[in-house]
Amino acid sequence: MALEKGSLSIESENMFPIIKKWLYSDHDIFIRELISNGCDAITKRKKLDAMGEATLPDGFKPEIKVIVNTTEKTLSFVDNGIGMTFDEVKEYINQVAFSGATDFLEKYKDKDNADQIIGHFGLGFYSAFMVAESVSIETLSYKGDAEPVHWESEGGIDFTMDKGVRDEVGTTITLFMAEDSLEFANEYRVKEVLEKYCSFMPVEIFVEKEDGEPKYETIDEADLRDDDTVVEYITEPAKTEEKENEDGTKETVEISPEKKKVKINARPVSVSDTNPLWMCHPNECSDEDYKDFYRKVFKDYREPLFWIHLNMDYPFNLKGILYFPKVNTQYDNLEGVIKLYNSQVFIADNIKEVIPEFLMLLKGVIDCPDLPLNVSRSALQNDGFVKKISDYITKKVADKLSGMYKTKKEDYEKYWDDISPFIKFGCLKDDKFREKMKEFIIFKDLDNNYITLPEYVEADGKLIEKSEETEETEDKKDDTAAETTAENKDADDTDKEESAENATFTVYYVNDLTQQGQYVNMFREQKQNALILSHTIDQPFISQLEQSEIEVGSDKKKYNVKFVRVDSEITEESVAEADEEEIKAMQEKLSEIFKKALGKENLNVTVKSFKDEEISSMLTVSEETRRMQDMMKMYSMGDTAGMDDMFGSSGDLVLNSNNKLVKYIIDNPEAENVNMFCEQLYDLAVIANRPLSAEAMQKFISRSNKILGELL
Repeated sequence: MALEKGSLSIESENMFPIIKKWLYSDHDIFIRELISNGCDAITKRKKLDAMGEATLPDGFKPEIKVIVNTTEKTLSFVDNGIGMTFDEVKEYINQVAFSGATDFLEKYKDKDNADQIIGHFGLGFYSAFMVAESVSIETLSYKGDAEPVHWESEGGIDFTMDKGVRDEVGTTITLFMAEDSLEFANEYRVKEVLEKYCSFMPVEIFVEKEDGEPKYETIDEADLRDDDTVVEYITEPAKTEEKENEDGTKETVEISPEKKKVKINARPVSVSDTNPLWMCHPNECSDEDYKDFYRKVFKDYREPLFWIHLNMDYPFNLKGILYFPKVNTQYDNLEGVIKLYNSQVFIADNIKEVIPEFLMLLKGVIDCPDLPLNVSRSALQNDGFVKKISDYITKKVADKLSGMYKTKKEDYEKYWDDISPFIKFGCLKDDKFREKMKEFIIFKDLDNNYITLPEYVEADGKLIEKSEETEETEDKKDDTAAETTAENKDADDTDKEESAENATFTVYYVNDLTQQGQYVNMFREQKQNALILSHTIDQPFISQLEQSEIEVGSDKKKYNVKFVRVDSEITEESVAEADEEEIKAMQEKLSEIFKKALGKENLNVTVKSFKDEEISSMLTVSEETRRMQDMMKMYSMGDTAGMDDMFGSSGDLVLNSNNKLVKYIIDNPEAENVNMFCEQLYDLAVIANRPLSAEAMQKFISRSNKILGELL
């Protein structure tokens, strides 16, 4: 073999600066690329052996070694794969962007597809020049007449090729690290990168420190293996202790026999789990297997609620496991991780093209060898195929959830508080998911029972009465109908049916059982029910529900719904009969007193005669106003406690005409403490509705202390 020199065949002289700076998003990616190339070389060798075109040596153990030498500032990647001939090095290494993996797959595509070739891009090897000043290759092909080849290049432009010294089939790639990349000539840094990208490669990967102190371990002699290097044989003497017998005599007894131990060179431990759980068939996996895998990958020692094992071969190859974790109560704090793999090679976390946005709240792994990656493997090319994968994942999640509702409803209800943010977010983001899940959305009510929205409407929904204008229209329809033919009557009856089906029901809800406790108690006393919607995502979710119809009852009639918080209005059931003229007079008088005492000219005061005399005052804020306030608070435009000026009033003050304190105020408008009582009643009403501002709370506490002092 003659010495050969030359320049790499590159279409642009600026190619390598681009590779070094821009092609790969993270410099540590070179380790993944070189390991992937080694895996491909081993896979090719196994394929050729299976097809009878090559012969593996006895006891062949496919492996990749990563050897760190901090003294020489080198990092080597050693594989026992297919190797390369002189001509193959010229073809696959000297011609940038020529893919050896693609060529191999094309040649053997119809013969055996049992193992996946990882590499698709000839640029993977050149990622080494992002961190290395020079790179060398020692390789020996599996072909019987092949000679070893040595290749080296400094800077990635000029190269030299000559006869090599390697005497075993395979390849060694050695990187002489640049000064600004010496972090990678460190054993612990290399292990960190390997654990990030290569934890589940299909080949065992071992890390060695060439210039480090040898490491040892001690094992039982019976456990000694043929490949262990014995350093020292050790005999542990038997352990004894003195024991006193029943007759008072003492004797020495053996509590642990003599043990034969062996001190050996520490056995290498593979960084890679070559058969990850997602590659197994679901029938082969136990619940404990799933939990152990979850703890190992996500370092989360809280048990997941449940999981979905994806296993698909057609029309594309996709495997994976999605976990529903136990989550925080606030939607803003949810943070999931879905790791994307390509033939067991880690690509990235949470790639939005593949993972539907709402499922990024989950934790899991997805492995799809068919993903169309770009040359850096770190991003997806724009491809309609990717959308099909995303749709498939969404469908599998919806099928799992709906199936659980149908067959394991108790579990579904038990998990609901934790999984509802995922489901509701999915409904907001994905129309197909919402359509599949609409019948399986449940709500917790005031009795802590879980019910669907149609069930609530059927049992407790309040039909919103039609306006006078609508009633007049209906009367005219009736008059017209009386004059029409039988055929027209039938048509008109159909119109009426449709009109009934389009009626709107009020759905009452609570989002803070403690703060809205007074209103909840009123509902309970009147045997009324409400839904508990305490999660941040519930507000946009109910707005979506209000935009569509629901089917109620066995006849599946369609109705609209409007969600109203329990403190948005006073229900008729909580109000007793009273003289309207008397109530009107009290309202005018109390309105004047409270506006003057509070200094709020825009305050709207109403008087009701509550059945419960203990209730003195309440604050009602319309649902529309509250949602506007919540939206502004969400976008940090201010807090609801300081919005009085913006909205003219932050709610209607409702006073109970049956309450003793309210009666005292109306009977003694000029009394010394009336102003203080008015302020206290107003603040009590506000507290039951929303938090007081800091200044108002300070005044409320001071006033409360004064009132207690007066009682003494």
